[in-house]
Amino acid sequence: MTTRAAVFDVDGTLVDTNYLHAVCWWESLRQAGHQVPMQDIHRGIGLGSADLLEHLLGDDRDQSQDDDLSAGHKVLYATWHQRLAPFDRASELLKHLHSEGWKVVLATSASGPELAALRKAIDADDAIEATASADDVDSGKPHPEPVQHALDLVGARAEDSVFVGDSVWDMQAARRAGVTPLAVLSGGISHSELQDAGAVEVYASTGELLDALGSSAFGQR
Repeated sequence: MTTRAAVFDVDGTLVDTNYLHAVCWWESLRQAGHQVPMQDIHRGIGLGSADLLEHLLGDDRDQSQDDDLSAGHKVLYATWHQRLAPFDRASELLKHLHSEGWKVVLATSASGPELAALRKAIDADDAIEATASADDVDSGKPHPEPVQHALDLVGARAEDSVFVGDSVWDMQAARRAGVTPLAVLSGGISHSELQDAGAVEVYASTGELLDALGSSAFGQR
């Protein structure tokens, strides 16, 4: 029997956190003397910490600040852990896919207490087969390694699997891994940008994807 993986990004896809991350990065950067526009930070959300800082500050930045900037973001973001909210019907979507025989895997740059808080918010642990976190890979999205690792965790082939995310980095990673990329608009990135990055289908939210599941890429496998 073919193993089909339903790989999901978490931040901005299943849980409404992208703007919280943007605010926390903005404040951490500001405290270190970096004035970075919020819109630039938002567009970088989805990258791992080191890649995000390179994206925002350049590769000629003082990299000795990176650990402190990342730590500042984590401390600020941790104040939201108990208040994280999932998107509409996100849990229902994962549970439905699980009931249909899909191996549901999370692919996220979160780890430790942050990942635990996200999983608590999603409230679908019984449906989640595995998690590929930042601790498990050397390179984050848009590198394909997080998606490839997610597939390896459940023994699925790329051509049999589907990836759902909200950022251009998600779409690029899925494309490079050979997985069909679907996008949701809940992370705040535009329809056209997500399509240009490789999304074959774009939905307003996880709830809309659930309603259209039978006619989506999921329904074609």
